[in-house]
Parts: sequence; structure tokens; C-alpha cells
Amino acid sequence: MFDTKRLPKPYDVLAPDGSEVRVFLGLKGGSMAHFRLGPGETSAAVAHRTVEEIWYVLAGKGEMWRKMGEQEQTVTLETGVCLTIPLGASFQFRAAAAEGVEAVAVTLPPWPGEGEAIRVEGPWRSNSLSSTAEH
Repeated sequence: MFDTKRLPKPYDVLAPDGSEVRVFLGLKGGSMAHFRLGPGETSAAVAHRTVEEIWYVLAGKGEMWRKMGEQEQTVTLETGVCLTIPLGASFQFRAAAAEGVEAVAVTLPPWPGEGEAIRVEGPWRSNSLSSTAEH
């Protein structure tokens, strides 16, 4: 009935964008995970097929690019920043050269699994852990 989980030290999986993912918990309406990019890393640019997300930056510095239709925005990621990734929006994030960036995100509805993320064109060249993997 009740679940409790601590942040695992090793990551559980690499996200389709190449960031490290530590899976937290989920309920019928949503799920939560911890995302991390190391210093100087840049994720692959992706869009989601069926989910939207709310991110909250826990530590580090970086940038997040988001684009939907004609609207495009790049925001600074730093501790305390909260942002949304609406359904169908393209997005990409990168960590500052001197430090990584860590965030928690709520996915609505829960993350459905492989095939959810679609690679798209982003503003930066990806160099994250799985930047050459196909998803």
C-alpha cells in the first residue's frame, strides 16, 4: 500500500537522451525519477510521444532548451529552478563544464517504457553516455 525508496547510488538506466536515471516511485497517475548529467555533458534532443514532465533542479548548473511549434526557449538550470516539458515539446539539456546537473522529474502519466522518446534536432551536439544509442 505504501512505498518508500531512497536515492540509489548507481543509476538504474540511461534515459533515451543519455542522462543517468535513478528510478523513484510511481502511482497510477504519475512517476518520479532523478536525472543526472556529468560535467560538460549534453543530452540528446528528444520529444515524448505520450507523457509530459515537471522538472525541479536539485544541484549543479546547466541549460535546458525547449521548443514547441514556433515557441522556443533556453533557460538556465540551477538549484531551485522548476520547469515543465509539455506533451510533444522537443527538449535538450546540458551541464556546465565545471559541474554536473541533477534534477528530479515527475512524469504524467507514468513513464511507459522503451519507444516513448523520439530523437529530434536540438541546438547542441550530444556527448552524453548513450548519445549514439537509438531509442
